[in-house]
Amino acid sequence: MKSEKAKAPTNRRIVIITAGGDNPNIMINALAARFDNLVVLQEQPESKALFVRRRARKLGWVTALGQLATMVVSRFGKRFTQRRVEAILRAYGVSAEPHPSIPVHRISSINDAEGRRQLQALRPAVLFLISCRMLKPETLAAIPCPILNFHAGINPQYRGLMGGYWALVNGDGENFGATVHLVDEGVDTGGILYQMRQVPSPDDTMHTYPLLQTAAATGIAARAVEDALAGELRPTAVDAPSRQWYHPPIWVWLSNGIRRGIW
Repeated sequence: MKSEKAKAPTNRRIVIITAGGDNPNIMINALAARFDNLVVLQEQPESKALFVRRRARKLGWVTALGQLATMVVSRFGKRFTQRRVEAILRAYGVSAEPHPSIPVHRISSINDAEGRRQLQALRPAVLFLISCRMLKPETLAAIPCPILNFHAGINPQYRGLMGGYWALVNGDGENFGATVHLVDEGVDTGGILYQMRQVPSPDDTMHTYPLLQTAAATGIAARAVEDALAGELRPTAVDAPSRQWYHPPIWVWLSNGIRRGIW
């Protein structure tokens, strides 16, 4: 893939799009420690009803409802992961608390007219995505600056959701990690900028895998932003099997947890 060498932007505003949460807060705080001009556009999370309908169209109702059941049941396990969460935050010197001085603009969706209007008014030099909706083609077409995405998985093998979990389930622990890549119209299919592998603890679960991947990989995110600001992005293509993954249906999640200890 050709290098994307662009003229360095005259402004240095970084706009982060997210639906919020601990993992995005970790990334926002880490980027705020390196860059001065950050603004957050925070979307409303998608409803579970919309999630189920979209998955049912793609995977069928049985699988979609099984995935929803995993999401609902597994939430009860969060109360048992707090000690591990605190250990990860300490180990990487990061914080999941909202940054008090970063402007946050609330929007319904980056893909509606108001969301695009607010984004264009901010005139970002770099757009950074983490835990947000996919950008629709008309939204992508309206953004003239580089668009980067943080993905808790190794691309192209573990595109989509739960990349760390599926790497472990597949016996592919060497590809437990995170990717920062350019955004195109596909699901985590853009040119890869940086990747970083981690080794999860036996205490990690589906709740803490993404936290670990995010906390450990803030450095590669900052490097990608620096490259974008300098007009020195150099995406690469990885010659490996490409597959998109989803939440495991509850019967798969319980089976892997009970038989193999992969929760």
